[in-house]
Amino acid sequence: MKLFSACLLAMTCVLPFSLRAAPLDDAIAELQRDWEVIRYQTPESARLKRFEALSTKAHGVSQAFAGHGEPLVWEGIIVSSLANEKGGLGGLSLAKQAKTMYEQAIALHGDAAMESSAYGSLAVLYYKVPGWPLGFGDKTKAEELLKKALSLNPTGIDPNYFYGEYLYETGRGAEAATYLERALVAPTRPGREVADTGRREEVRQLLAKVKAM
Repeated sequence: MKLFSACLLAMTCVLPFSLRAAPLDDAIAELQRDWEVIRYQTPESARLKRFEALSTKAHGVSQAFAGHGEPLVWEGIIVSSLANEKGGLGGLSLAKQAKTMYEQAIALHGDAAMESSAYGSLAVLYYKVPGWPLGFGDKTKAEELLKKALSLNPTGIDPNYFYGEYLYETGRGAEAATYLERALVAPTRPGREVADTGRREEVRQLLAKVKAM
C-alpha cells in the first residue's frame, strides 16, 4: 500500500501542469455549482444547514490543494455566506475566518480573476461587518479593495455589482448607477449561468432602488 501511494505521488509530480490542475478545476466547479444552488435556488429556511455542510466540503478542498488561492477564495465565499445566514456574534466570528482566507489567497498571487474575486469578496466584508469595537468593518478600506478588484476585472459582473452596492450603501447613488449598469451588461461566464442569472436580478433590484433615490 505504501509503495502504491509513493508511485501515485511520483506520477503526480511528473504529470503536465494542465493534467495536475484538472482535479482542482473540477473541485472548484463543484463548489461553485453547490454554492449557486444554495444561494439562488434554495429556500431561506434550508440555507443555513446546507451552507454548513458545504463549508466543511470547501475546507477539505482547500486542504487537498494547499498552496492554491482559488480554493481559499471559494471557502471564504461559502463561509461568508454562512456568516450572513447565521448573523449575530456567530456570524461575525465566521466573517473573521473568511477574511483570513481571502487574505491568504491574495498572498498567493494567483491569476487576475482569482485575485479580483478575493479582493472584491474581502471588500464586501469590510463594508458589511460592523466597525470597531465589535468588528473590523472599514468603509475606506472597502473602497480601496473594491477599486483593486475592478482594476483586475473591469468588466466583471461581481466587482461592478459590489462597487455599485457599496456606493449605494454609502449614499452615492448617482455613482452607483454607473457600475450597476455595467454589471447588467457584463459578459456571461461559461458554466456560471445560475450565478449570473441570480446576480443580474440582484443588480436590477438594486438599480431600481438607486433610481428611486
